[in-house]
Amino acid sequence: MSDGLSFVSLYSGAGGMDLGFAEAGFTPVWANDIDPFAVRTYNKQFEKLAEQAGGERLAGHVAVAGDVTGDAMRHELPGEGAATVVIGGPPCQGFSVAGRMDPSDPRSRHVWEFLEVVKRVQPEAFVMENVKALAVNRRWSELLIRLREEAHLAGYSTELHLLNASHFGVPQARERMFLVGTRSGSPLDLNPPTRSQPPTLRSVLETLPNYGEPGNDAFCTARVTPARIPVLRRSPFAGMLFNGQGRPLNLDAPAPTLPASMGGNRTPIIDQAQLDDPDATPWVVEYHRHLMAGGKPVAEIPTRLRRLTVQEAAAIQTFPRDMPWQGTQSVQFRQIGNAVPPMLAFHVASALKKVLVGVPADVPVEDLAADDRGALELAGV
Repeated sequence: MSDGLSFVSLYSGAGGMDLGFAEAGFTPVWANDIDPFAVRTYNKQFEKLAEQAGGERLAGHVAVAGDVTGDAMRHELPGEGAATVVIGGPPCQGFSVAGRMDPSDPRSRHVWEFLEVVKRVQPEAFVMENVKALAVNRRWSELLIRLREEAHLAGYSTELHLLNASHFGVPQARERMFLVGTRSGSPLDLNPPTRSQPPTLRSVLETLPNYGEPGNDAFCTARVTPARIPVLRRSPFAGMLFNGQGRPLNLDAPAPTLPASMGGNRTPIIDQAQLDDPDATPWVVEYHRHLMAGGKPVAEIPTRLRRLTVQEAAAIQTFPRDMPWQGTQSVQFRQIGNAVPPMLAFHVASALKKVLVGVPADVPVEDLAADDRGALELAGV
């Protein structure tokens, strides 16, 4: 059910955005990322999907590795009319509050490179994803205005969407900006289906094999150790109760944003006893209560606390269960943390598809999925 819709993907990573658009019925025609391991993951996944029933329209599609701003890559870029949509998430480190928010960070120039490719391909629409800060921080307001003016000069009406992934079926409160440009100027109807009842972390972790079994055994070996001088916040799941920046996760709420820096002591922490028994009180809740009452920090952490696995992190991002992650464990975590959740991308793609093909706004997004939904099914869909 592609309806002749296709996309060019830039800064594709392991394919989070691409999988969502493919699930909504768009056909990929060209993709690129600078990370060779992410490209390997991407290509292995799309090769596998193409071999499954209904995946014929994906046959032969491969991402290419290289710097999209380099001279060699410019010769490979598709030309005018190559696709209906250009999508991508340019590097965000220069804009992110987790970084230095440096206006001179060379990675920040990629938002302009993205628009240059839009001008080259001349699609009906484009979707640029980035961190929340680019949309809301006053430091970037002038840059955002210039981006939208440049898109307008190229023939696109733009709208800015700040979306929380947990409102779109993702068990993660990940907030991201989507700058959407269309030639028609028709607005996207993005109705968050799970805004009132976001999926919990537990709801996705319970669908995986047990911790340590095949399919959930890509362990992070970083030890969980207590902070000698804990930093307390009102919530036991905030503050700094452990060494490093890995926070304990509340299984009965969406996870916070998973960072690309996972793999060491920034990897989030799971209470296995609470996962095994929903009625169990999380250890960190009891420890937090102890500290708030003036108790002393502990010297050791119980073994029930452990780090998130690669497969769990991928499931939280709504990647397919059998994603063939490539590279070392830290590289795999980086690919997961850098990605757009495929489920979130699916909802954005579905809303855009309604605009492009003239589907009434009240048609459920599920009716816009590709005919080969079984081949492309996302985790948690």
